[in-house]
Amino acid sequence: MAQTSWGISGRIAQFFQSAHITPLLALLALLLGLFAVGVTPREEEPQINVTMANVLIPFPGASAKEVADKVAAPAEQVLAQIANVEHVMSVSQPGMAVITVQFEVGIPRTEALVRLYDTVHSHSDWLPSGLGVLPPLIKPKGIDDVPIVALTLYTKQPNTSSVDLAQVAHSIESDLKRVKGTREVTTLGSPSRAIMVTLDPARLATAGLTVADLRAALQGANSSLPIGDSLMQNHAISLQAGDFLHDARAVEDLVVGVHQRTPILLKEVATVQDAALSPSRYVWHGTTGTAAAEYPAVTLAITKKPGQNAVDLARGVIERVEQLKNTVIPPEVEVLVSRNYGETANDKAMKLIQKLTFATASVVALVFFALGRREAVIVGTAVVLTLMATLFASWAWGFTLNRVSLFALIFSIGILVDDAIVVVENIHRHQALYPDQPLVAVIPGAVNEVGGPTILATLTVIAALLPMAFVTGLMGPYMSPIPINASMGMLISLVIAFVVTPWLARLWLKESDASTAHAHTETRFSRVAQWAFTPFLHPEHGARQRKKLGLLVGVLIIGSLSLPAFKLVVLKMLPFDNKSEFQVVLDMPADTPLEETAATLHEMGAYLATVPDVLHYQAYAGTAAPINFNGLVRQYAFRSSREKGDIQVNLKDKHQRSDKSHAIAMQLRPALQKIAAAHGGRVKVVEVPPGPPVLSPIVAEVYGPDSAGRIQLARAIRQVFERGPAIVDVDDSTVTAAAKTTFIIDRKKAALLGISQQQIVATLQTGMAGETVSYLHEDGNKYPIPTHLQLPIAAQGQPDTLLALAVRSNTGQRVPLRELVTEQTGLIDQPIYHKDLLPVVFVVGDMAGQLDSPLYGLFAMRDAILAIQPPGGGQLSDYFIHPPTDPYRGYAIKWDGEWQITYETFRDMGTAYAVGLVLIYLLVVAHFGSYLIPLIIMAPIPLTLIGVMPGHALLGAPFTATSMIGMIALAGIIVRNSILLVDFIQQQVREGMSLPDAVVASVAARAQPIILTGLAAMMGAFFILDDPIFNGLAISLIFGILVSTVLTLLVIPLLYFATQRHRDPA
Repeated sequence: MAQTSWGISGRIAQFFQSAHITPLLALLALLLGLFAVGVTPREEEPQINVTMANVLIPFPGASAKEVADKVAAPAEQVLAQIANVEHVMSVSQPGMAVITVQFEVGIPRTEALVRLYDTVHSHSDWLPSGLGVLPPLIKPKGIDDVPIVALTLYTKQPNTSSVDLAQVAHSIESDLKRVKGTREVTTLGSPSRAIMVTLDPARLATAGLTVADLRAALQGANSSLPIGDSLMQNHAISLQAGDFLHDARAVEDLVVGVHQRTPILLKEVATVQDAALSPSRYVWHGTTGTAAAEYPAVTLAITKKPGQNAVDLARGVIERVEQLKNTVIPPEVEVLVSRNYGETANDKAMKLIQKLTFATASVVALVFFALGRREAVIVGTAVVLTLMATLFASWAWGFTLNRVSLFALIFSIGILVDDAIVVVENIHRHQALYPDQPLVAVIPGAVNEVGGPTILATLTVIAALLPMAFVTGLMGPYMSPIPINASMGMLISLVIAFVVTPWLARLWLKESDASTAHAHTETRFSRVAQWAFTPFLHPEHGARQRKKLGLLVGVLIIGSLSLPAFKLVVLKMLPFDNKSEFQVVLDMPADTPLEETAATLHEMGAYLATVPDVLHYQAYAGTAAPINFNGLVRQYAFRSSREKGDIQVNLKDKHQRSDKSHAIAMQLRPALQKIAAAHGGRVKVVEVPPGPPVLSPIVAEVYGPDSAGRIQLARAIRQVFERGPAIVDVDDSTVTAAAKTTFIIDRKKAALLGISQQQIVATLQTGMAGETVSYLHEDGNKYPIPTHLQLPIAAQGQPDTLLALAVRSNTGQRVPLRELVTEQTGLIDQPIYHKDLLPVVFVVGDMAGQLDSPLYGLFAMRDAILAIQPPGGGQLSDYFIHPPTDPYRGYAIKWDGEWQITYETFRDMGTAYAVGLVLIYLLVVAHFGSYLIPLIIMAPIPLTLIGVMPGHALLGAPFTATSMIGMIALAGIIVRNSILLVDFIQQQVREGMSLPDAVVASVAARAQPIILTGLAAMMGAFFILDDPIFNGLAISLIFGILVSTVLTLLVIPLLYFATQRHRDPA
């Protein structure tokens, strides 16, 4: 081929094969990759930027209905006007509205929060100032609020209490905060220290004092202010008036009144103690095995700043704790690392880097056996340089080293090596064709021959993959490293194939190598091709044979598509990963005391201690365990009432147990639910989700015109859930009925005595719930110590003692509360939920069992649910994509949960697949200048189904989102092979060969690089076959390439022959 007719690839190869800058560029790529490995933050999962915020609006004393009508509904309308808001949800409870604003995925946190703050404060006049609604409090939440390290402090010494542990935890918070990259250090489960002022109603009555007198005395005595300077003898002396209360003795010696001209001290009418507040939460640590025991504990949760390396931060925190032992941390206090996402991220990254190395080595070994050792070194060098440059590009794009970005590289290995293999193999072939020419003259022509189709083939793979980067929702950023890293890698591999590979070939390939082996291989492929194609190319019987082949392929495609219909292949979003933790979430009846919740958790803990695979656990009664990404979306941080509890279960390392975490969780669920049910509670076993979390795997949102009707319908739907096959963890958003006593104030009598209703309410609240009226000013304490007024705990269950407290009339007389109030019994208010401005009740569940896919559980229950007669008659309808447009005429349900994520993901990936096919078609049209040939080239795409679906069925694996990614990648890979074949056929025909001979020759010449690249892609995928989440991707690639490569070598040349035979000039 004349140099003047060379394309861009030939000219690039000709220039760089002898350029001095080529090795420097290769060295630069290597150094940039090593730099990226060193500086790229490591995380276990991609950080999905979900910006959400809770707007808390207190409305003290208001019922849930009043909160919903006067606070939540107007606030939702205001917040819904913010741009890029995906959902506005609220829950209204007595005295409090919590409105959750969830922004679209990918909206920058700062931008979103500025909009939120601006909207809230610019509309602060939406409620009258005198209504009693307090100012809103905005609490932003995001992925960086998930602690990456949890330290559990516990002690085996019986004389060390939770209060002592809390003081130790508080004392080391500042030291841990000094570790670079830490964002927030929080102590969970710590009992608060306080000066407890326990009221004695009888002694208060004798002294003629009221609760208001004590409150005023404590607040008035704790005052101190600078009053200026005094000038004396030419010196200014600073003056201070008053002194703060510094300790319990100062509080108990405080004069709170005068009786018969005698001062009355606080200790004479109340008991004053420096102690812990009345327990509102309990935390303990449980060990397992023969020496199983439980110990009081507190937990320190440490979060990281955005962009920080989780591995370095976790290591720094643990090292700091080791330094503090036996100094700030006493010897009797033990510190357990109960969560270390830095360690798990590093373990996962190192394992995947190891797999990446093995995948690279396997591909090099493949080339070694197929082409020779020198060619293997060239291809191996090209792959290493491509990976290094891609790692740098990934870091520059902003990705971290996590399981998805590393899996993208592993799965890409087989694709990245394609360009180098095609170029080296063609140089090898040209050496055989032109044995008399020097290597320097052979290389540019060999590169030029495959340059055009190689560029086109690379662009087709990018066209197939890149549209996946535009998948929306939570799944988009989770999977985006795959299309972006793979596309960047493909472009880099193309550059290296044209720049570095010719330079390496000039240095390392032998000049005298006539490539006898290559010629022998091509001859062998030629004989096989001649034997295979003769029946189909026969002038008389060939057409019939081609029709039979087409019919067979069609039957195989239809058969493959039918496998999901017969449940031989199960559809699922993502399978569970093999983690080392899960949570047990307990909900007791609303009237359950804290001690009963703790007792239930203790009983479940005793059972967990007998399970061999459980390493240890931490139980949290009345408060939430450190949240994970799942808990962030499900708002577990609000689980802080007396009837709620969590158990954080930590399993042994996966190498020390035979069962996977999902199997263990399913095995433990029945026993835990039985224990909870015996106490009237409900239990959910919550695993770390493999991808984006949802409220629950199966969610039915119940809409309708009436609150009572919605609750009635939700409970009927819940019964269907409970009867459903393999449906577990069933619950709804209502609460069980619990008694409530309301003290009704006699307003007329109180007015005649000059007593305000506020005085009476404040006294009742102080007696029962307690009231913090002041704070100690004690040196050395990070947290202020409150002075807390309260009745004795024993008296709180006796209304007579509470009503013995008195208020003072306008004449100065003490009036007991029993003379001013009457008791009225009723039921507590149900919480009222809104979603996107519509009232809703949620029914939730999960799927367990053989299918283990929530979609099948949903559709198995659907008919039974739609058969329910809604309140007021009519027909119950259901919606899958959006909520009902008119929820006021009848009742309807909208399916949510994993279904919604699955629908959005597969909808977007299907769209990406279609866009990719259109882009591939346009690229091939531009290259070949024909509208028909691109259709022939793209014909093998459906052939991938013949491998993908039976492959999943054969291995018993579900078809997941990662399987779909594999299918999309296959479109580009298989079209690449077709391009090489068709381009060679056309080239041979232009050189004068007949079409039948060109068809056979194309398979003989291109079979080896096609099979090599196919095997390389399969070998890269083989190393991710054992990953629970990404094995769907591996199965799609391995079986899809295996079947479609074989069929492509047969079908594409025959299709081209069938459509072009009448145009053959021969």
